[in-house]
Order: sequence, then C-alpha cells, then structure tokens
Amino acid sequence: MYIKSSQILSWSTLRRVSSVIILLLTFLSARAQNDILLTQSWAIPSYYNPAATGDTDYLRIRGGARLQWIGIEHAPKSFLATADMPVQIGKKRIGVGADMMNESLGLFSNTLINLQASYKFKILKGTLSVGVQGGYYSSKFNGSKVVLPDGDDYHQGVDEAIPTQDVSGNTFDLSAGVRFTHKWFSIGISALHLLAPTVKMNTEGNENSETSHYETTLPRMLYFTADSNIPLKNTLFELQPYILAASDFNTFNIQASCRARYNKFLSFGLGYRYKDAVSVMVAAEFKNFFVGYSYDYPTSAISKASSGSHEIIAGYQLKLDFSGVNKNKHRSIRIM
Repeated sequence: MYIKSSQILSWSTLRRVSSVIILLLTFLSARAQNDILLTQSWAIPSYYNPAATGDTDYLRIRGGARLQWIGIEHAPKSFLATADMPVQIGKKRIGVGADMMNESLGLFSNTLINLQASYKFKILKGTLSVGVQGGYYSSKFNGSKVVLPDGDDYHQGVDEAIPTQDVSGNTFDLSAGVRFTHKWFSIGISALHLLAPTVKMNTEGNENSETSHYETTLPRMLYFTADSNIPLKNTLFELQPYILAASDFNTFNIQASCRARYNKFLSFGLGYRYKDAVSVMVAAEFKNFFVGYSYDYPTSAISKASSGSHEIIAGYQLKLDFSGVNKNKHRSIRIM
C-alpha cells in the first residue's frame, strides 16, 4: 500500500494537534468550571455561601491549594484564601469576611476577590443568616502561547476564533445566600454570580490586522450544603456527614463525605463525587491551628492519564470576646 508523505503526521505535528485539543478543552472547562470544587469544602463554608461568615466566635483565616489531575499537562491548579469574623453592633450580630481565588485552566488564568457580609436572626432555636457578597473578577488568556498546526493538508495555521495575543478583562460579580445553623446541624442555599457577568477581552489591531473582540461568561451557580455533628455515646468520637450539591442550570454535581473526629483533635473520612472521584481525607486541629489533606482518585476515564488530585487546607482562628469592655472592674493596689 502506497501512502502519500503528506498523510503521515510527524511527531511535531502530533504535539501541535495535542496543543489544540488541550486548548479546546480549556475553553470548555472555562465555561463549565468557574468555582473551585473542593473535596474539603466543609472546611471553608464561606467560599460557597456568604451567609456562612461570622458563624463562630472566632476570627477564622484559612487558605488552600488544589492540584487537579496530576500527570496531565495544563491541568487545573487552584489557590484560595478566606477570612471571616463576627461583629457586634449594639445587640445585633453580623458577619463580615473576604475571600480570594486564583486558578489556572490551561491557557486561562482567573482571579476573583470578594467582600462579604451577613445578617443573623435567632429563630427555631437556631440562627438564620442572610448574606451577600460583591466581587471583582478578572480573566486572562495567554494567546501568545497558542500553537496551531500548519504545513499539512489537514490543518489551518490561523483561526480567528482563537486569539494569538495575550488578552484580559475584568467585571463586577454579585452573590447571595441564606444559611440556618442549629446546635446539631446546618443547611444552606446560595446563588453565586447572580448577574452571570461577561468579561470582554480585545486584541489591539495594527495596519495589517483589525481589532478582535472576545468574551467569556461566568455562569450562575446554585449551591446547596448540609452538614451535621453526631456525637457517639460514651466515646470521644463524633460523626460529621456533609453534602454539597452544585448546578449551573445545565449540569449537576454532587459530593458527599463522612468524617470521624476524635477528641476534637484528629479527623479522617471518605468522600465521593458523582461520576468523578472517590477521596480520602485527614485533618488535625491543635489549639487554634487547623490543617487538612485530601486525595482524590478519579473514577472516570481520566484515570488512564492521571494519578489523581491533591488538596491541602490550613488555617488559624482567634477567639473573640463579646462580653463587653471593662465588664469586671478592678481596683489598683496603689489606691486601696
């Protein structure tokens, strides 16, 4: 059998074809995955619901990193930091907070910074919290790193739909949520990116080319969370089940986990993300410090290319005193 030389793909051409496939997958991922879906999402509740700010008596600071699909080039890498605390105004208590997220998805780099506030009501032997957040979202596409196949009969080296210059843009983001907290459980619903903001990005034209316009949308996301704390009688153990469901009104994702915590110090557990991964997790709390680690093993076909995903979260919390200033008066021994 005779094969024309133009039909034989060289190794360099295969590499360029792979770059295009990764690029296309990046575009799809950028639309489908706009928030970090943490395996240990129970550890940073205010990231998914602004109503969770100030739900403890602590100034709570936590940060984490997620390295997804180890072994795959240009796989997502995410970094996150949050801080929240309660504030007493008269007899009313509100929560305030802030969070910052940065992720890289192939040739995309996205950053989101939020300021958060929540107002709390006592009801049904628990606390109902209503929260809002406003944010600044920016997106950058590294078009200068795009490699398009050329030089054969099957590929075109120019595609007007793909920028070959670095482009970026930013926009305003708005989110809201409600959360009910009881002694034994909590439940919350939040809607992030309510305005479905669009980031517009342009390339500068010159005498040989025109200005091109590109845009990417941050789709609305709906989250439902529920957790509980179940003490085991006559033991130092507690069971802590947790559920997170997420939807962008086109796709649906749900993950569940159950942890066992010993003596309010060490916890370990298992988790499952629907049609995606199984996970193991371990965490430790010592005085005011927290550190947690999880490993995800993919259950989808991506397991053929990846050994899994790693995630670590660490934090510190400081107890706040709302008992009042100078509540207990003391006399100086000098004037007794």
